[in-house]
Amino acid sequence: MNLYSALRPLIFRLDPETAHNLAFWLGARVCSWPRLPDPELPATLRRSAFGLAFPTPLGLAAGLDKGATLLPLWKALGFGHVEIGTVTPRPQPGNPRPRLFRFPEAGLILNRMGFNSEGAGIVAARLRNRPADLIVGGNLGKNKETPEAQALDDYRAAYRLIAPQVDYTALNVSSPNTPGLRDLQAPEALKPLLAGMLDLRREMGLERQPLLLKLAPDLAPEDLDAIVEVAVASGISGLIATNTTLDRGVVEEPLRAQVESKGAGGLSGVPLQAKAREVRRRILTALRGRLPLVACGGLGSAEDVQGALDDGAALAQIYSALIFEGPALIQRIHEGLI
Repeated sequence: MNLYSALRPLIFRLDPETAHNLAFWLGARVCSWPRLPDPELPATLRRSAFGLAFPTPLGLAAGLDKGATLLPLWKALGFGHVEIGTVTPRPQPGNPRPRLFRFPEAGLILNRMGFNSEGAGIVAARLRNRPADLIVGGNLGKNKETPEAQALDDYRAAYRLIAPQVDYTALNVSSPNTPGLRDLQAPEALKPLLAGMLDLRREMGLERQPLLLKLAPDLAPEDLDAIVEVAVASGISGLIATNTTLDRGVVEEPLRAQVESKGAGGLSGVPLQAKAREVRRRILTALRGRLPLVACGGLGSAEDVQGALDDGAALAQIYSALIFEGPALIQRIHEGLI
């Protein structure tokens, strides 16, 4: 675990995406070992949500393992669930590089990856060999070139391939890096999207499999309230909040100017923490316990995770903090929760 701290200065000298690819190459070597250790998690960490039993409330957020390539490693490290993706129905390269930036002094990541995906067919084939006893969610999105009016077709195409291989699915309508995607959060667009996905779930005999919706942190309070009512009325299983933010105001000067100089993209990490928590609290108030919520966005310690659970979240997910803190963070969070 401490090896990461020793290697971090070297890793952070690399371009962020190059470092990511190197880490995944090494991770794949680890996953090829005959037997990885099973984490020892006390029963006090167990949680139930969406009809699923989680060994711990701590999960890995979507965006890191887009292609479900390191699932045995995430299980061995102690994650209670892993959300893979975002997976698009057809392969696409995403936005041109550079598209990923680190700001270690602020625990901040800026990304405009743009749903780079191998496509649902390749990811679904890989998921057939997923490790047992690990809850896996599939985060789904539309292809960049697909018009907003045809978005449902893309989500359904990805769902047909991914849903039979995972424990739950999540619809990503909140990434800021695919043009027009966030427009799908508007109630008039969201209603037919959710209805179409629930119809497909029923057609495939997957009524008992949870279907979640991931929301952006940049919605106005009244819009959040309206979306909550649409979600509850639709019959979906829960919400995830939040995705990355476009709000550069979460970054303090003088770093803000440096972040703005990198161009477009969503921000995650420590600066998102307060905004994401405010949004989650608004959603939880509007939900009034009618649907469970998964907390995501700016979480990086046991105190952060416990705070989200105390606010009413059923589960919590991390991503950016793992990049800066390394795998030892998972054990520290569990020890703090215990």
